Amino acid sequence: MLFLYLYVTFLLSLLVSANVEKTIFIAPSAVSPDPALGDLGLERLTPANGMLRTRLNASFLTEVGIRGTDSWYLLENLNPGQRYEVRICWLATQPTAFTLSTYTVPELLEDRALLDSISSYSSAAAIPGRQGGNSDADSVLFLRISAAADYFSLDQDLMENVPPVLADIILDPFLSNVFPKSLVPTAAWIGVVSLLAITIARWVAREFASVVNLAGVAEQPDGKKVR
Repeated sequence: MLFLYLYVTFLLSLLVSANVEKTIFIAPSAVSPDPALGDLGLERLTPANGMLRTRLNASFLTEVGIRGTDSWYLLENLNPGQRYEVRICWLATQPTAFTLSTYTVPELLEDRALLDSISSYSSAAAIPGRQGGNSDADSVLFLRISAAADYFSLDQDLMENVPPVLADIILDPFLSNVFPKSLVPTAAWIGVVSLLAITIARWVAREFASVVNLAGVAEQPDGKKVR
């Protein structure tokens, strides 16, 4: 019973996502690099290097910045037509509301507000300009992470100066466009635990039934049953 209780507790813990936010998308067709976007120097995530630990600036919601503070990243070397997800994980001790959005190159170039946002981020973060490592056509997406402080404090300094949020940004491809690759070990572990739980439950049931049967059919020497 204790084993089964721990197993159920583990399954319930998987449902807790208070400090995780994500977006799921299909990788677009490959496009040639655009010179207008080549010198932004954004940090990049690829399927081969899909985890980045960073600190994200956040701010309280205002009428101007209704999403909070924007940070921009480049997702590249994607496989066109494949499903991916980007997750952001952060400490529960830093209450923050995150909004994740992805944009193709044409979408970015056609929206002046997006261009202004990504340019402002690149300039404010003092990111050194650099060209992409590949001059060939590539499937890429621009990732915008908007962070809004989601707390109230009597500490006036915390209310006026929101501290950066320590977070992990994870790019995760889907296997056969069905299941996130990074969750395969977890799914396998759950499968093993499930089989063990079923085996133990059946063994306990058989042993309990045997004890009940022995107690119910026990006979005295004269052949009478004792109940």
